[in-house]
Amino acid sequence: MVSEKMYDKLAQLVIKKGANVQKDQPVIIRANVRDAAFARKVVRYAYEAGARYVSVEWRDMELSKMDYEFQSIETLGEVPQWKYDRTKYQHDGGACYISIDSEKPGAMADVDGEKLHAANVAYYKKMADLQAYTMNNVGQWCVFGVPSVEWAKVVFPELSDEEAFEKLGDAIFAVTRVTEDNDPIDAWNQHDAELIAHADQMNEYNFKALHFTSELGTDITVELVKGHIWVGGGCTTPKGVYFDPNMPTEEVFCMPLKTGVNGIVFASKPLNYQGKLIKDFWLRFEDGKVVDYDAKEGKDSLKKLVEFDEGSCYLGEVALVPYDSPISKSGILFYNTLYDENAACHLALGRPYPENLKGGVDMSDEELAAHGANDSMEHEDFMFGTKELSVDGIKEDGTLVPVFRNGNWVF
Repeated sequence: MVSEKMYDKLAQLVIKKGANVQKDQPVIIRANVRDAAFARKVVRYAYEAGARYVSVEWRDMELSKMDYEFQSIETLGEVPQWKYDRTKYQHDGGACYISIDSEKPGAMADVDGEKLHAANVAYYKKMADLQAYTMNNVGQWCVFGVPSVEWAKVVFPELSDEEAFEKLGDAIFAVTRVTEDNDPIDAWNQHDAELIAHADQMNEYNFKALHFTSELGTDITVELVKGHIWVGGGCTTPKGVYFDPNMPTEEVFCMPLKTGVNGIVFASKPLNYQGKLIKDFWLRFEDGKVVDYDAKEGKDSLKKLVEFDEGSCYLGEVALVPYDSPISKSGILFYNTLYDENAACHLALGRPYPENLKGGVDMSDEELAAHGANDSMEHEDFMFGTKELSVDGIKEDGTLVPVFRNGNWVF
């Protein structure tokens, strides 16, 4: 059972290790109104770490759903200038961002999909030039979860509200490496070191491509950009501030060549996209582009993802996650990408992380494209790793090197 002490430790972990708040730095916290008590803990520890100011941007899913119910599609497609100006002001001040996630998976299932899509497209277009702040790790950011009854009842529908909440809370804190009697910062330092070691090995091999096969039918080759860099653990800002953007994280990830992906991939877990669940889906790629796809549930949402913009049908990330990760071992399907992606190897449709290319964080979009990087307003991870997944690294001379067998690292 999660104690108040553990919530305190989680809040401190996020401030000191996750976002690594610096003295005199603005902090922006995004949280649901249901999590106000916990958000106050995060605010207090941010101030104790020396934050210049802390601003909380509250959200409420029921209010958001009413917006979609009563506003016209034209109104939803209008993004006021003040939202852009506010974010730019925060960026110019060197802010770091903390997101507390406790949303119910599939919360937007009964919302008009056309309205939802229109609002998201409009927002991404308006904010497009501000994406680089987090995608390029200009400032720190951290995303993590806390339990809610609404989320817990989706994960454990057979349990009572109280039992489901406690079980989800136990799972979240376990995979975030927070226990009653440990030092979570020390645990995270050790974990980051292990991920960095795997990334270093992948960089030493300098594979041209990776070939994936699984018992679900996945048979896909993902070529990597020249000058690629595998990254694991945390990230570092241009000012030299190390932070952990995802808590939890079990991945080592890299940048695919936009036109170098061929084959078929079968998802191994549902995808929660724009508040709607996509289940049992597959994608077929030719020369990097999705040319065919299907889903047993949520195909319309999958279509909106693939067709979001010109780049959302190409890959921006390939990530290796062992099947024996703590999240996978828990046997829990969280219906939340932050958690489920860290239980399985995954791919991301859309924009890549420039840090995965040598010199990439200093390149313009045009320069990144010239190096073979994709470009999109989207970045959406989906999971395809399985218990029997095999991964072979393909070297420049065609030599094959086993990387994963039976879903886990070979080296």
